Amino acid sequence: MISKLMFKRRILVAWITLVALSVMPLSVLAQTQIKYHSNKYSVQDDVQLGREAARQAESQFPLLRDNEVQGYVEEVGSRLVAAIPAEFQHREFQYTFKVVNARDINAFALPGGPMYVNRGMIQSARTEGEMAGVMAHEISHVALRHGTAQATKGQKYGLLAGIAGIAGTIFGGPAAGQLAQAPFAVYILKFSREYETEADVLGAQIMARAGYDPRDLANMFRTLEQQGGGGGGFLSDHPSPSDRYARINREADMLRVNAGMRDSRDFARIQQKLRGYGTAPTMAEIQRSGQRYPVGENTGNYPNNPPSGRVQYPSSRFQTVSIFNGGVQVSVPSNWRELNDGNAVWFVPEGGYGQVNGQPVFTHGASFGLAQTNNRNLQRATEELINSFAQGNSNNLRVSGGQQRTTMSGRTALFTTLSNVNEATGRPETVRLITTQLQNGQLFYMIAVAPQNERNFENAFETILRSIRLND
Repeated sequence: MISKLMFKRRILVAWITLVALSVMPLSVLAQTQIKYHSNKYSVQDDVQLGREAARQAESQFPLLRDNEVQGYVEEVGSRLVAAIPAEFQHREFQYTFKVVNARDINAFALPGGPMYVNRGMIQSARTEGEMAGVMAHEISHVALRHGTAQATKGQKYGLLAGIAGIAGTIFGGPAAGQLAQAPFAVYILKFSREYETEADVLGAQIMARAGYDPRDLANMFRTLEQQGGGGGGFLSDHPSPSDRYARINREADMLRVNAGMRDSRDFARIQQKLRGYGTAPTMAEIQRSGQRYPVGENTGNYPNNPPSGRVQYPSSRFQTVSIFNGGVQVSVPSNWRELNDGNAVWFVPEGGYGQVNGQPVFTHGASFGLAQTNNRNLQRATEELINSFAQGNSNNLRVSGGQQRTTMSGRTALFTTLSNVNEATGRPETVRLITTQLQNGQLFYMIAVAPQNERNFENAFETILRSIRLND
């Protein structure tokens, strides 16, 4: 009787263990261990490099300006970023996700977090999981710091050498001749066999942790083989697509996978919307056109129609940018666009800006500027600035909420609430003006504007104000 009882208990323990394993979180079983490579650069160097390269890339690639598509890609990207293992998380990195209006099946990510997904890749993927697999692979290159790690091996090149030719490695083909003038660009996008394999493996692990089937990443290589892909970025020819397909599937076998968990109807809706845009140009056609695209410093970036006023709420993810030649650093929502109206730098959501009678008009967003006043007294200098604004604003601008003392970047500042009637929409709006004086006597100011009845921007404005760092 005792032996039978012990046998039954062992059977029960085995059954309980099996059940426990079946409900364990994804990716807790055996998996390939990955380590960082030697890297002489700091994490902040990755951020700086990625920021400079992103400006260069966005000046040469047409971005798809569609809030619904952008929001969807950001949602998938954020889910994947949250699933990066703790040992590969970097608080300094700011992952952003933008769609390039090109039909090549490709994607690429830059050090520090900027990532670009070709419209053609989204349209060619058969499931959301395949698209997420490509994104997870590129996120892995960033998390593992492959760009600066590979640059460390090329000791003869400086960190920012060749940034001007970054587009050459992305375009591939005819633009590859630029690589002679852009040696470091090779280290950003033309990764070694070892690094590509590591990104495939970590990408599979991230997918499993995020609730995707890692085999979708493997299947994307079959899709690429059938349809053909682009130049640099995700579609590397080393290892071969077939080798990568097999390696990812081996890793998937070591992970606990909940197949099909994330294949949403949203993906089909986004694909249908993209098909409605007509045929996108190829990267080669974009390169041959030689067209430049606005990235913030350029003027004349505004649509020739009034702002629609229908805007996306501020993203909960913020990105830090430098303005006025590095004299000011500020964090703004990642889904806001940088524009320059000649007098100030604006950060605005799509739909929140346009033109009226040939003049730029804004309904939502934050602006930063420098003003030369005739007064060293902060309150009087602020009043002088307000008067100059009122003269150019059809006399609609009024001080409505008084003034109060506050701080900006650790120094005394003045907060003024004003009211205005927007000349484009005819709607009343609240204008918040925060001013402080620089050491050279200039008045630095921030303006935050939104319609009076919209409160969804207040938290974003407060976060922006607290993030300002003045380096005068």
